[in-house]
Amino acid sequence: MDIVVRSALVADGTGDPLTRHDVGITDGRIASVAEPGSLAGRRTIDAEGLVLAPGFIDMHSHSDLQLLANPDHLAKLSQGVTTEVLGQDGLSYAPVNDDVLAALRQQLAGWNDDPAGFDWNWRSVGEYLDRLDAGVAVNAAYLVPQGTVRMLTVGWEDRPATEAEMNAMKELIATGLAEGAMGMSSGLTYTPGMYATTEELVELCQVVGERGGFYSPHHRSYGKGALEAFGEMVDVSRRSGCPLHLAHATMNFSVNKGKAANLLELLDRALDDGCDITLDTYPYLPGATYLSALLPSWATEGGLDATLARLSDVDTRERIRAEIEETGSDGAHGVPIDWEAIEINGVRRDENAHLVGHSVAASAQRAGKPAAELYFDVLISERLGTSCLMHVGHEENVQAIMRHRTHTGGSDGLLVGARPHPRAWGTFPRYLARYVRELGVLDLAECVAHLTGRAAQRLRLTDRGLVRAGYAADLVLFDPETVADTATFDEPRQQAAGIPYVFVNGVAAIDDGQPTGALAGHSLRNPGSAR
Repeated sequence: MDIVVRSALVADGTGDPLTRHDVGITDGRIASVAEPGSLAGRRTIDAEGLVLAPGFIDMHSHSDLQLLANPDHLAKLSQGVTTEVLGQDGLSYAPVNDDVLAALRQQLAGWNDDPAGFDWNWRSVGEYLDRLDAGVAVNAAYLVPQGTVRMLTVGWEDRPATEAEMNAMKELIATGLAEGAMGMSSGLTYTPGMYATTEELVELCQVVGERGGFYSPHHRSYGKGALEAFGEMVDVSRRSGCPLHLAHATMNFSVNKGKAANLLELLDRALDDGCDITLDTYPYLPGATYLSALLPSWATEGGLDATLARLSDVDTRERIRAEIEETGSDGAHGVPIDWEAIEINGVRRDENAHLVGHSVAASAQRAGKPAAELYFDVLISERLGTSCLMHVGHEENVQAIMRHRTHTGGSDGLLVGARPHPRAWGTFPRYLARYVRELGVLDLAECVAHLTGRAAQRLRLTDRGLVRAGYAADLVLFDPETVADTATFDEPRQQAAGIPYVFVNGVAAIDDGQPTGALAGHSLRNPGSAR
């Protein structure tokens, strides 16, 4: 065989107890799972004391551009991720036309940057997946972004879609799935996706479900009205017949402290009724997004230039301020903003670099101006291209939700900015270190199943997510005693500890702790797609 991993403790991705085996790899696939000492290969890795698991699957990733711009992708490889799901939160870069692409490059700069000299040589979903196939470090699946589809058909207007526009959206989604997308995402606190009614989402999800896909929404609120927002998504799934995967399914802000049980009860009732529902979370308390996401939806209608014009008008600024600070805007999940909890962590202009790592409240105090005024000024200066951390989570909710029977892992990691959220580099080892080894919230085999086999089932990957003969050799070797996230909020770009080997399609991407530069990943396409 090409490679034999000898005498490893195998966590096979099913949740069954660990067993000791030799695992052989040939031609990018697992050739054999056999008794210890029984296999021979051209290369042998002594795995005594190490756990061999399927490569981790990041069910919620924002690597859409960085995976192409920096294809070595150490942030994910170094934590054992071998597959990512892109196209999240209803906003990504395919399908597009030239005008929509230009707008998205501005709107999403806080998430993904807008790399200078980057080659935007695609417009369709299929062309984007082809670009991934040209050589990337990990495998990647894609979701058709509903907000982007709405841009292409309805534009940035806050109104119901016409019948002709609905038909156009359905056609774009059907084409995207035919070209390889695994499903559809929504960002229902982001414009323009948030302008879709429940009925519109049901119709679109019927198209997704009929073509074997699933629906992954960032729903309308993670704060005030969170349970109602989750309930709306369950209703969409019931009425459309489309499987549902709830993205970063958290209960955040002060109004939801201790309320994870309410969410889980809602989901369990639906599951017991036969609904097909899964979810993902990240094991951290703060969230992250672009700073302009806190604006009320009416303030962003019409796109970038219209938004900047409103932010420059004194009377309109006061109206926005009152909604953000006093009543709670829909963009800020219906909860009045505490500026102490909003930390700027990425800017595009050097003149604003001093704001990074500080709350809006602290920076405003130093500048001698109200927090809302600093917020508006930064958005204008940055042309909305600023990212932030939101310190709004609750540990008891995080732990309760990760125990759920349909839970999977998703980093929701943004890779750009001066101080990105450490979840981009640390999510998966943090599960193993903090929530398995230190706190015992999950046992090791169960946790690995959450991060591998269960996620592969949602993606309908019939040859990934398990350590099993015939499966693709996406594998990670880690030391259960030392595996740990080293990324912090102060130093977020840090390689995980205790993960000496990662294989993508049988090729060593991390070898004895060192990145090899291998680009063995490719797109993973809807089983019902044309290719």
